[in-house]
Amino acid sequence: MSLATLAARVLPGLSHAVEPVGPADLFPQEAQAIAGAVPLRQHEFAAGRKAARAALRRPLPIPMGADRAPVWPPGWVGSITHAGGWAIAAVSADHRLLGIDLELDDDLPADIWDTVLLPSERDGLHGRADAGRLARVIFSAKESAYKAQYPLSRALFGFEQFAVDLGEGVFTATFQGAVGPFRRGDRFDGRFARADGFILTAIAQ
Repeated sequence: MSLATLAARVLPGLSHAVEPVGPADLFPQEAQAIAGAVPLRQHEFAAGRKAARAALRRPLPIPMGADRAPVWPPGWVGSITHAGGWAIAAVSADHRLLGIDLELDDDLPADIWDTVLLPSERDGLHGRADAGRLARVIFSAKESAYKAQYPLSRALFGFEQFAVDLGEGVFTATFQGAVGPFRRGDRFDGRFARADGFILTAIAQ
């Protein structure tokens, strides 16, 4: 399964695009926002904006806000992610929130498990031969959940705010405390898939 096919599987019904990381044309305000970054970060940023414009199907600037988050056109929500030399963007005018995350499909380092995983999540992985890779899926799911909630809450918090339960290609991310308009126990439903050395997770509600 190619990365484009992976994206189509995880992002059904969402306008999205996949672009290789590399130089790409930017609007002046975009170029100014990233001018001081190292070349790799500039290329990731440019590829993400190129993918976002392709997903929007219109050549619009997507500025960086004061909090460094993308500023989407009025009436749209969107999310950009990059990993392993690729960028993916997804947008929607029909959803209230949207978050996506792309990761390399390898083991989550054991030294950050206590930071990323709740005790219940670690217990659920105990004894699994693929525990490290499933931990990476949970990490990615929490990244998608954070991105999805941020435009509504503008809240910064750690991985402990979400409890993730994995199913077959689906997951739930449940708030462990109140954040902005979200209450403890509120839940996001997401999708994930793995292919070609990548994990892609997404939430759209």
